Amino acid sequence: MIALNRYTMLALAAAFSFYHVVRGLLTLPQADSPWPSVMAMALYLTATGMALWPSSPTAMPAWLASFCLATAISVPLLVTSQLDPAVNNGYATWHVSAIGTLMTITVVRRQEIVGWLGVLFLTVQSVIWCGIPTSMEIGVTGSLMWVVVAGVLTRSLAKVGHDAQTLTVAEQEAAKWQAAQDAHEQERRARLEQTGKRALPILRDIILAGGELSEAQRIESRVLEAGLRDEIRGRRLLNDAVRTSVLAARRRGTTVSMLDEGTLDHLPEDALQSVLDEVAVVIADTHVDRLIVRTAPADSDVAVTLVGLSASTDPDEPGDSVRLWKEIPRPAVQAPAARPGRESWQAER
Repeated sequence: MIALNRYTMLALAAAFSFYHVVRGLLTLPQADSPWPSVMAMALYLTATGMALWPSSPTAMPAWLASFCLATAISVPLLVTSQLDPAVNNGYATWHVSAIGTLMTITVVRRQEIVGWLGVLFLTVQSVIWCGIPTSMEIGVTGSLMWVVVAGVLTRSLAKVGHDAQTLTVAEQEAAKWQAAQDAHEQERRARLEQTGKRALPILRDIILAGGELSEAQRIESRVLEAGLRDEIRGRRLLNDAVRTSVLAARRRGTTVSMLDEGTLDHLPEDALQSVLDEVAVVIADTHVDRLIVRTAPADSDVAVTLVGLSASTDPDEPGDSVRLWKEIPRPAVQAPAARPGRESWQAER
């Protein structure tokens, strides 16, 4: 429908422009010599045809605007050079309406300054040639009004288009915000439900025991608390296999930290599960005091890094020593040029 409206308007503008030339052809005998008017008609038809070319962009190029302005200056000079300003020339002054139409087209195509320059030259030239009263009779006032109305309508339509685009962007942002809020709410409900299921048994035991827990219950409570913390900080680092391995490691006395930096969010689900299954195997086979599982930077060839620390057995180097360093490579579907991950090493001092 938009294309139909555009071509319909172009056809109407072309027909109206050609009508001016027809009027000029019918009044050629009134000119002292017809050839300047014929040259003016050819120049006008060329400029109008280029200005109304269907595949042209909405905004008229500067070179074409310059050509239209040159036409608006040349045509009045050519036509009036062969007419007598002291007599009623009738339709022989076709150039007034023609240049008004061409400058209106120029304004509509976002070259308002050029349109004003062209119609102002037409006005001044007409006043100098035949005086103010006759200029008004031959249609200079009408040409000025066309350009004024075209300028007002073009600016109004441009503002409406800008406002519509701004509204569209605002609606898109609002939809994104609402989607994020819905996802956040859904995630919150899922985590609350999961937390309730995991914490309810131990909470029931605490209530039944009146707060007096055995050592085993205290250890289990701490393990549960750490698991709930993993759901917040571990996020995409967790699946059932990883949860099981981490739970077993904590029950062995290992302090496990799960840190998801968000760099696995764009991995396909099957690739992510493959990475997490390998993480679960490494955790299950590791016996250290502290284990840190962290996602690697997004631009790295590594997906997950596991670092295991234990107390040093070397009296000359007190503190923790690294017992495990494992880098799990990022799947090829995420980074086709990724290098194979470095081999894990495990050594005791």
